[in-house]
Parts: sequence; C-alpha cells; structure tokens
Amino acid sequence: MTTDHGYPAVRLHIAGEWRQGGTGRTAPIVNPATEEVIGEVPLATPADLDRALAAAAEGFKTWRATPVARRTAILHAAADLLTERAAEVGRIMTLEQGKPLTEAAGEARRVADTLRWHIEDARRAYGRIIPSAPGTVLTVRREPVGPVAAFVPWNFPAGGPMRKISSALSAGCSIVIKASEETPATAMELVRCFVDAGLPAGVLNLVFGEPAEVSAHLIASPVIRLVAFTGSVPVGKLLAARAGEVMKPSLMELGGHAPVIVCADADPVQAARKAAQAKFVNAGQVCTSPSRFLVHESLVEEFTAEFVKAAEAVVVGDGLEPGTTMGPLANERRLKSLERLTADAVARGAKVLTGGERPDRPGYFFAPTVLTDVPEDAELLHEEPFGPIAPIVPFSDLDEALATANALPYGLAAYGFTASAATAEKLAGELEAGILSLNHCGGSVHEAPSGGVKDSGYGREGGPEALDAYLVTKRVSHLLAP
Repeated sequence: MTTDHGYPAVRLHIAGEWRQGGTGRTAPIVNPATEEVIGEVPLATPADLDRALAAAAEGFKTWRATPVARRTAILHAAADLLTERAAEVGRIMTLEQGKPLTEAAGEARRVADTLRWHIEDARRAYGRIIPSAPGTVLTVRREPVGPVAAFVPWNFPAGGPMRKISSALSAGCSIVIKASEETPATAMELVRCFVDAGLPAGVLNLVFGEPAEVSAHLIASPVIRLVAFTGSVPVGKLLAARAGEVMKPSLMELGGHAPVIVCADADPVQAARKAAQAKFVNAGQVCTSPSRFLVHESLVEEFTAEFVKAAEAVVVGDGLEPGTTMGPLANERRLKSLERLTADAVARGAKVLTGGERPDRPGYFFAPTVLTDVPEDAELLHEEPFGPIAPIVPFSDLDEALATANALPYGLAAYGFTASAATAEKLAGELEAGILSLNHCGGSVHEAPSGGVKDSGYGREGGPEALDAYLVTKRVSHLLAP
C-alpha cells in the first residue's frame, strides 16, 4: 500500500507482524525537497515496546540456536533481495530524506554488501583452546551478547540501520531497532528484505516513537543486553549514562567536527577538489564530513579559488530530478542551524565567498557555502555544522595546525594532504581521531573499523572489530572426569 506520493504506508514490525501501533498515534513525514507531508509514521506505545521486547527475547532463543549455515543462508538471501530492490529503496529514501537518487540507490546497494561482509566475518568469530594441565580442557568461546536495543538517525536511512542490524544478526543476536521517525520507510523496506528472506519472527523488530520515551523504556528493560547508538554527542552521553545505570555495555558512534590539514607540500587544486566533493555529499549531513579546512598560507589562495569553483558547480535540487548533485537538508531544524552559524561567522568578520543563504524556492535547501576570514571564536569552528558549509582558515606552522585540529572535544574523523611520507606519518601519529584519511577524503568501508575517540564515542563498526560489542567472551575450564 502506498500514498498518493508513491510513498509506502509505514508500519511497526513486531514479532513477525506489521502493526499500526497500539493507539494510532502518528507523526507526519515530510518530503524535505517540497515541504509536503507524504505520509505518517506510527508511534509505539509502551505496550508496543513490551511486545517488541518479549519478541526479541524469544527471537534470540530461536536465532542463537539456528545453525550457522542456516543463519548465513537467510542473511545472504536478505542481502540479495536488497540488491534487487535498491532502485526502489533509493526512490523511497530520496522522498523522505532528500539525497539525490543516485546517492540513495547507491547507499542501498552498499549496505547490502555491508551485510554480506558481516555475515562472512561472523563465521570466523573463532574461540581457542589454551594449553593447560593434564585432564583439563581450557577454552575461550565467543557467544552472542543477547537482544540489542539500537537507535539510529536520519542522515543515512539505510546505512545507519544496517550497520546495527547486520552486526547483531550475524553475531546471533536479536534486535529491537528504533529508526528515525523522519526516514522510516527506508528502514521498513530493509526489514521487509529480512522478512521475505525467511528470518524467524521476533529476531528483528522495528519501532518508531518519541525518542526519549522509547530509549528510556528499552534501555531499562532486563531483556536488553547491549545498547547501540549513532547520533549526536549530547544524546549519546544521555543514553550511555542510562545504560551505565543498569550495567549494560553500549556502543556509541557520535558526532564530530572533522579537520582537514592541507600541508605546504600538497597539491592545492587536487586537495580542494577532493575535499569539496566530500563536503557536499549528502548536503554535508555526514558525521565524518570534512568541516574545518586548515590550509597552509602559501596554498590558501589557490585552494580557496578551486574550492569555490567546485561549490558553485554543485547542482542543488530535488533528488528525484535528473542532474541534481546535492539535495535539501533533511529538516527545517538543520536549515535554521546553518543560517545561525553563517550569521554568527559573518557578524564576527567572516566573508562569504559563495552561498551563505537559502535559495528562493520551497524545500529545506541551503546553498553550498564557502567562508574565509573566519575568526577563531566563531561558533562554526566549534559546533559541528552538519551541512554544506566550508570555513577555510590559513596556518603557517604545522604544529599549530595540529593543535587547532585537536583542540575540540571531538575525535571522529580527520583528513590530511601532503606529498611527504614523513609528514603523513606525523599526521597519522598526532591527529586525535578514530578515522584518518590521507590525500583523500574516504568514507567508511565494510572491511575496516570506524569510530571515534574523546566525545565522539567508543566502540567500532566495520571490520572484524564490528562484532566485538555483539559478542561476549566466555572462559570454560573443563576438568575431565577420571
């Protein structure tokens, strides 16, 4: 069933059933490119959440007892279904989140491969036998932690949920996931792939609701054994504290304010092109997006000119329109935040070289923006912009640039450009970030870990490390009977 906008009717998925929700409470879903309401998302009641928790408890018993070969077959089938449906999932994603259709469909295909990676990696979650005394068998075993409560934001409607779902299910856990109320249908279509692939009822449960109510209810439940969250630093700290109160482990992938250091020996044109391309992906609404551009004073003029050229070449529009390379911001909150950050920087002396305002059209659009002469006390240099704004700041000494890059409490991603192997190693050793890219602005990959340090969180997603949070290590010492 779809609406007049070609948007599916959104439902909760609990215990193998699609549900409207206990009271019929809903919230509007808005197309950010048109500001039109395209659907409604059902909001779970406490009773709905209790049903999801009970289902996850039973689902965990079933799933952990399912032979690995059978689990693997079901999950691979789900990945194949998602690949087949990527174009339609992408269309839905563009309607509710705004990113260009090519980006959205590409995200759906990419997360199918994320699932495939974790499926195969989980098959190698080996334990070990430790030499011990005669008559004693000493082993270490890796077992699923149990039912997981996961919470994800709206910026990657497929990527956010799949990171949690793929790790949990591959490890043998069940999961209750609260996806974003602003981008619910993409998450629903992901779940549908698992259901159609034959996943047992209760293993994967999808809910929406008032975020504070849902998180408090799920985290407090004795059913839940792990809390996994991607989102802002303030909310992450709140959820981590709640999990700590009930002695539950948590996985926190939080926000950042990624510095880019362009060293004196770098190619300023290539650095600007690569940095600008990364800056405007998903309208800058990426937690690892480059957001503070520290450029050596000898290169800053050439770098800035090329960056402005790249920004002005971005085609802003509805993500469903051919040729669009950057869609709208996801919601009006983001728009107001960018307007505030720009106005504050300008009031303190910054110059807007391009953009800096909302285009005169419906939708939550904000023009790709480049600022120079941004003073150190501007809010933009201290608060994650999460949008298409690029402040460019010159530096004369690399040690000073590193100190500036590391001065904030964030530590998620960082970037550097240099032609020197020695300088590259200096950047790698001294930048305080969990993710570092040199001479490019690469994003997350399935086969390697991603995660932050300092206020940007703890734990890792991606690579072999991704399963660590979802598995517990058990030592077994077996004294053989005489």
